[in-house]
Amino acid sequence: MRKKVTRWQQELDDDPDRDPGTRVGEEQIAELRKQLKHLHESGEEKLSTTDPDTRFLRERGRFVLGYTAEIAVSEDHFIVAQRVTQNKSDNHALVPMVDEVERQCGERPQRVLADCGFFSNQNLRELEKRGITTYVPDPNLARELNTGKIARGVGRMTVSDPHLLRSRKRLRSARGRAWYKKRKGMVEPVFGTLKEQRGMRQFQRRGKSATAVEWTLASVAHNLIRYRKLRGKIE
Repeated sequence: MRKKVTRWQQELDDDPDRDPGTRVGEEQIAELRKQLKHLHESGEEKLSTTDPDTRFLRERGRFVLGYTAEIAVSEDHFIVAQRVTQNKSDNHALVPMVDEVERQCGERPQRVLADCGFFSNQNLRELEKRGITTYVPDPNLARELNTGKIARGVGRMTVSDPHLLRSRKRLRSARGRAWYKKRKGMVEPVFGTLKEQRGMRQFQRRGKSATAVEWTLASVAHNLIRYRKLRGKIE
């Protein structure tokens, strides 16, 4: 790409029939090289010209340009951790979010509930090593929990990973099912409140750092309103 830019500049400068004012300036070249460097470092095929920090994310069968807003919610519906990332999938987000919960709360959570989008064998191994009980089904087990059809393997493979076997055994138990069932009633209402009541369907700011501030403020506002409601009930 850099060679093409240099060749384009030379061809334009050497063209005797060019219109006046079409010479490529050093500022234009520097800006273009900066954009090419950013594109190379991002690992993406293309970036937005208005907000290069955004990524093309799959949403309901289509691609949208934006960020991934993540939250961790406690049993009493407080947001205990939140992040804005460029993640295109959730399975890389689980352990960093657990780290953020521990950082914000000052202690490690005893258990973690998440849907199958956050599943990976690596996540199960890491959280089990930390002594955290996980209720995160693999996609096949999630289908079993929803339909009742027994999950045998992962795709065409037989399950052999001991962490996955333990996870499935835990989630198939009555206690495990009860814990996993709580997930939807804990986190989904908070997302619904942020979207429907707070209007957080899209960010108003541009740039990852600015949208992170916006998401933080929305989370703080949610917690303050939640605290006020609970305090009112107690009083």
